[in-house]
Amino acid sequence: MLPVATIISRSADETASFGHAQAAALRRGDVLALCGDLGAGKTQFVKGLAAALGSDATVTSPTFTLIHEYLGGRLPVYHFDFYRLEDEDEALKIGLDEYLEGDGVCVIEWADKFLNLLPAHTRWYRFSHCEDDARAIEHSSKDD
Repeated sequence: MLPVATIISRSADETASFGHAQAAALRRGDVLALCGDLGAGKTQFVKGLAAALGSDATVTSPTFTLIHEYLGGRLPVYHFDFYRLEDEDEALKIGLDEYLEGDGVCVIEWADKFLNLLPAHTRWYRFSHCEDDARAIEHSSKDD
């Protein structure tokens, strides 16, 4: 079991900064699972993460396209959104298994919909709303 830590983000910029900080330890094949309600900060986190990895792409939620690829940096970022998917077969049809075995980092919003598809080494992040528009972000951290 991985230890869990919690940070409180008081703005979208702080959430993006947290994503930026998480990028330093990422390696090829890492998987980040993002869970939480709409508007809780998942995409803001990915904005910071992709920027820290060297992508200059505009990061947006892939709710309707299901996946965005952010290339051109230290590692490619494959940004998934499972919100609209109904079952595991749909996730597999968009190539999830190939991306998981690929050359970059997979970041998956609404990842808790299909737990069985994710590898054991997945890092989990849970975003939740707090008072005064703050966000709590609980995350597992590797105990290497």
